[in-house]
Amino acid sequence: MSHESSASRRYSYLGPAGTFTEAALKQVPEAVGQHWHPVDNLGEALNDVVTGASDAAMIAIENSIDGGVTVAQDALATIPGLRIVGEYLVPVRFVLVARRGTTLADVNVVSGHPVAYAQCRAWLDDERPTHRHLVATSNVQAAADLFAPEKGIDAAIAPPGIEDHYDVDVLAEGIAENPDAMTRFVLVSRSVPVAEPTGADKTSLIVELPEDRPGALLDLLEQFAARGVNLTLLASRPIGDRMGRYRFVIDAEGHVKDERVADALLGVKRFSPKMTFLGSYPRADRVTATVRDLHDNDRFRDARDWLRGVIEGTPDGEA
Repeated sequence: MSHESSASRRYSYLGPAGTFTEAALKQVPEAVGQHWHPVDNLGEALNDVVTGASDAAMIAIENSIDGGVTVAQDALATIPGLRIVGEYLVPVRFVLVARRGTTLADVNVVSGHPVAYAQCRAWLDDERPTHRHLVATSNVQAAADLFAPEKGIDAAIAPPGIEDHYDVDVLAEGIAENPDAMTRFVLVSRSVPVAEPTGADKTSLIVELPEDRPGALLDLLEQFAARGVNLTLLASRPIGDRMGRYRFVIDAEGHVKDERVADALLGVKRFSPKMTFLGSYPRADRVTATVRDLHDNDRFRDARDWLRGVIEGTPDGEA
């Protein structure tokens, strides 16, 4: 992979400029001043990483309203050699924009990304009950499509600040149904050594149930519960080879170098050989996990030392 200099790095993100994905990438300190490569879709972004065309890619993984971004979850489950190295939260706000001189009464056809449209549909149904939706590849592309006459678009759902990039009028602000909506993004690179814990971390996995039987999911979850590891995400996705077969996308509080998390992962690996470790990385919200004394690192180390003493014949099993 060639760079302008040995220190330069390339980051792929869903473009064009002005998207929420770009807003997430702006939160990455090491990406400042580097080459940012806008792409048309998530698959292209991850392919850039796999082929070495980019060092990392920023992708949306979860939305507080619509849940997991399934195309991202499926890609991370099936493309080998990827590692999540960071997560970032971006508030989701939308405005309705149009070509200059257009009024709200003129709006019949609205362009928008499907996720954005779902969050703004209630407002649109109230204000323009007879409107029609045309799908856009991104919220910024929706605004760009206003200037493609053949598409017949009257208005676009776009992020705030879009008027800095396109010559448009803002017809309405705050049109999303939930003003507190957030989208979670992750920075994905090729597999790299795991960074040291920060004390406020998250570990992501994808696990297949080894067999379809009563209690199989409970057995999986008990691997975490027994070690005091809280799960912040548990989502099922079909494997696709036949009906009734699922893999689970899991986010766990803590870092793989935390004793309780490491022990849980060993238990999961024994339970399900088809486990993909996606990474341990700092939480975007910097919330530290609540850990009972029973599950702190020293208790796990003391237990191992005790067992070693038992095996080596130390009196009373003391190390």
